[in-house]
Parts: sequence; C-alpha cells; structure tokens
Amino acid sequence: MTMVQTIREKLTAAFAPQELIVDDDSGKHAGHSGARPGGETHFSVRIVSESFEGASRVERQRRVYAALSAEFKPNGIHALALVTLTPAEMWQEH
Repeated sequence: MTMVQTIREKLTAAFAPQELIVDDDSGKHAGHSGARPGGETHFSVRIVSESFEGASRVERQRRVYAALSAEFKPNGIHALALVTLTPAEMWQEH
C-alpha cells in the first residue's frame, strides 16, 4: 500500500470526510531535507469533515497529526501541508 492510500484510509476512518484530497508532493522536494529517493515523504491534504465543527484550526491539525502519528515514525512522512475545513466553510469558499 502506498503512503497516499494509507493516509486516505486512516483519515477516512477517523473523520468520515465529505471531501478528502491527498497529494504526494515529494517530487517538488527532491534534494531537500527529508526527501528520499522514491518519494512518499511530502504530502498535501485537504479534508472537509463535520467532526471539525467547533474546533480551532490548530486543534483540527492536531487531530489529523494524531490520526497519522504512526506514519511520522522514522522514514515516514517528513512534511504534511493541511487544509482542514467544516462543510459550511467549504461552501463559503465557493
């Protein structure tokens, strides 16, 4: 299973998101700190979930990091860019 698949599975189980986009941005970071041959080190995630209602941006990010804690172990995820929204916030963007 790829890291993208693992991230998708874990976040789906933890947050039942209405929208979940996971991008492997590792290719953009080749040669940078934490980058490894073969990639799977740098990711962007956009997640929309009702479970974020009432939580601050920082608390939402903490919850995502907690759900993916095992993936940050040595030789795992090096960087994770997050956009965490509620469904109402998603509609405000449009």
